[in-house]
Amino acid sequence: MRAGVNVETLRYYERRGLLPAPAREPSGHRRYDEETVRFLRAIKEAQAVGFTLAEIAEYLKASRRSGSPSEALRVRMAAKIDEIDSRIAGLRRMREELARVVGCACESLDHCTCGAAYLARRGRDSSARPLLIHVTNGESAGNTLRQSALGGAVLPWQDVLHEGPVPQVPRPELLRARAGFLSDCGWGSRRAILSSLERRDRQYLGALRDELQVVLWFEHDLYDQLQLVDTLALAHEASASPELIVVDAFPGKPSFHGLGELTANELETLWPARRPAAPDALAAAATVWDAFRAPEPTALAEWTKRGSSELPHLAPAVRRLLEELPAPTDGLSGTERRALQAIAAGASTPAAAFVDAQHLEKAPFLGDSWFYRALATLGRGPVRLVETQAGGRLPEAPPLSDGQVFSRLRLRLTEEGERVLRAEADRVALLGVDRWIGGTHITLENLWRWDRRSEALVPPSHGHSDSP
Repeated sequence: MRAGVNVETLRYYERRGLLPAPAREPSGHRRYDEETVRFLRAIKEAQAVGFTLAEIAEYLKASRRSGSPSEALRVRMAAKIDEIDSRIAGLRRMREELARVVGCACESLDHCTCGAAYLARRGRDSSARPLLIHVTNGESAGNTLRQSALGGAVLPWQDVLHEGPVPQVPRPELLRARAGFLSDCGWGSRRAILSSLERRDRQYLGALRDELQVVLWFEHDLYDQLQLVDTLALAHEASASPELIVVDAFPGKPSFHGLGELTANELETLWPARRPAAPDALAAAATVWDAFRAPEPTALAEWTKRGSSELPHLAPAVRRLLEELPAPTDGLSGTERRALQAIAAGASTPAAAFVDAQHLEKAPFLGDSWFYRALATLGRGPVRLVETQAGGRLPEAPPLSDGQVFSRLRLRLTEEGERVLRAEADRVALLGVDRWIGGTHITLENLWRWDRRSEALVPPSHGHSDSP
């Protein structure tokens, strides 16, 4: 018929209460007027943009009750936009994973560690063990290593350990906590992430156990140093000694930020500089890993005073981690302060603020999605330090929302944000706090702070003030 639905669909709509029972002709046939045809077309259009029949029926009931269809429709549309944004974010995550697989440069599925190769092997670990395994921070440096002449398999560590809980619990429980956190942030299903983390650990520990050549490729920044500590602590527990390539500079690159910006040939030039992890390095990593996962940060702060000559970049990285604790002067973390400073200095979008905030770091360590998450925390509540130029709250951070849309939002500081940035108000007092730094759960009841000027912890009993 003209509305584009068949007779069975019409009967179904009538049973659902979407359509009234039609008038009948003398012959007994149902007669549908032009208004019904228009209404049926409207239903099909609503379904085309993602509304279910149940949602359409609920909207119709709400509009009849409220007497204000336009307002009820706006509420429904806003909820549907959030749902569509979530779907878009999920599709983008799927696209990124597919792009990672397409970009994989492994020549053999038997040696490859990526998810596609694991699927091709029907969920089995590789039976053809490579003689060499490179462990690095992620796929950027990983795929370049695969293109080099060094050979072997590449195992990306891929965990953002400076974000979310890293509790002092047995390894299986720790991986479950990490998978749950990463899933809640929108990076995939809990089960899939946990499987990936477990497979990563299994491949790494298997290589150490079989005495393969294992080379750890990491940088000097916080993201890499925490991964390095994790891998070395596991090696220490396994009584194994992988080789290390840890760099903070590269010839000809005065603004060097990481291994991911090097070519395959440039990575090969670092190969002769590798060295076995010394016993002191393994012991220091195990000590820091335990301190990092402890329920309070005192041991971690104490360790930074002595550091380790075998792991020279670790103490500065840990001090930067401690800056993520609220400051006693304004309640801001280091990332939050840099974000507000960037916006105050003229960065008008999250993308611009991210770039400018990275320039304020001695060793940039943060990805844009995690920076956006910090921004969203400051801009989503009833009290906000940052908001859109129109005065609205920020959406969920990517990948729970569309990253391209989020990155282009027009931003401004609120009056409260300006006051906090001037240390005239306290971020924690205004917004509260619920965050993990390693194994320390920072809340109003467990409010550890870090004084970056004196590089000293302020314990909970002295750390909270309702306002300066």
